[in-house]
Amino acid sequence: MAIRIIAASMTLRPSRVRHPHPLRRPARSLAALVLAAGLTAGLAGCGSTDDEDDLDYIEEPVELLYNRAVTLLEDEQYEDAATAFVEVERQHPYSIWATKAQVMAAYSHYENNDYDDAIVAIDRFIQLHPGNRDIAYAYYLKGLSYYEQITDVQRDQEVTRQATASLREVANRFPNTKYARDARFKIDLARDHLAGKEMSVGRYYLRQQHHLAALNRFKQVIADYQQTTHVPEALYRVVEINVMLGLMAEARKVAAVLGHNYPGSDWYVDAYELVTGERIADPRLETSWYDGWFDWL
Repeated sequence: MAIRIIAASMTLRPSRVRHPHPLRRPARSLAALVLAAGLTAGLAGCGSTDDEDDLDYIEEPVELLYNRAVTLLEDEQYEDAATAFVEVERQHPYSIWATKAQVMAAYSHYENNDYDDAIVAIDRFIQLHPGNRDIAYAYYLKGLSYYEQITDVQRDQEVTRQATASLREVANRFPNTKYARDARFKIDLARDHLAGKEMSVGRYYLRQQHHLAALNRFKQVIADYQQTTHVPEALYRVVEINVMLGLMAEARKVAAVLGHNYPGSDWYVDAYELVTGERIADPRLETSWYDGWFDWL
């Protein structure tokens, strides 16, 4: 029996990427190398010799085991597929298909949303086969397994930080691969999510009138999460807090930065009204009031 070959999708999607590398099978000639073996074990009760049960164990050819696992994967029976790929390695630990089966077992866990099991399997593969041709994909799959667990900004974001670190490792180790390109995209999304968490905490402190605590959160977004979508609001909130504290000169300086970098932003319109008491008609045209401030900065 020859091992079937299926082509996997190369398409990368923002949140979920299908298996991007071919599921290769061993050659037909491997079948002749594998012999069926029988193993009989007798189980006796403690202190008894009357009853014995024979347990038959039959080793199956590697191509049969691997094809069975792939069929389960194609049928979206991911949990059974993971078990079947593990069986390939268990029965044929020194086969090249045992190494491939380790990756495929991890991928099956990933598809079954068993992300922790996927990460454990990937870490084992990376430790055992650091120079394998699929190592870039393994690191990428680990990053995806963290990335898929990212939750809303109201919850703890430790997994988001783990996803960012894992994806950054892909981008740094394998910079010229398709995995690195998608990893960089997902890093930007993860960083935006982390910035959103800081903004959520800052707004909470602001509602509780803990102005200094809120101010620190918003400044952290400005300093650590530049280029994210949350920076314009963070600048506005700093302006808002300074106005509340009566620090008008400081408020105008920050509003100048906001106006210079995001002149068409609604947050700039609101900041302009806070520091001038007037509603601006077209924020992209009205720059004279802050030009001097920005030159000073």
